[in-house]
Amino acid sequence: QVQLVESGGRLVQAGGSLRLSCAASGRTSSTYGLGWFRQAPGKEREFVAAISWNGDTTRYADSVRGRFTISRDNAKNTVYLQMNSLKPEDTAVYYCAAGRPIVVVTTTPRYWGQGTQVTVSS
Repeated sequence: QVQLVESGGRLVQAGGSLRLSCAASGRTSSTYGLGWFRQAPGKEREFVAAISWNGDTTRYADSVRGRFTISRDNAKNTVYLQMNSLKPEDTAVYYCAAGRPIVVVTTTPRYWGQGTQVTVSS
């Protein structure tokens, strides 16, 4: 069992930056790939970014590549999403997710957090 708790979401102006954090807990959490999804109002949840258990492999959605960076600190059991050059269309609830291997994280994660709201004003 892996528990995920997100933090860092808030209101930010377009063009600004924000860093989300997700604390993972559970006996084997450091062996899981971790990632982020988002869901905007009226839209389906979509994949944003993922990172392998050792940080060697990352994956990004085309819509965020070059603007967002995912990283993890296994000593702190935490995954981060650094979001730069934010746009109003990035407004969504951001969910942390876990699965293994990384391909599972990008499609059908096994574990989910509760989500954190990110709002980008124009």
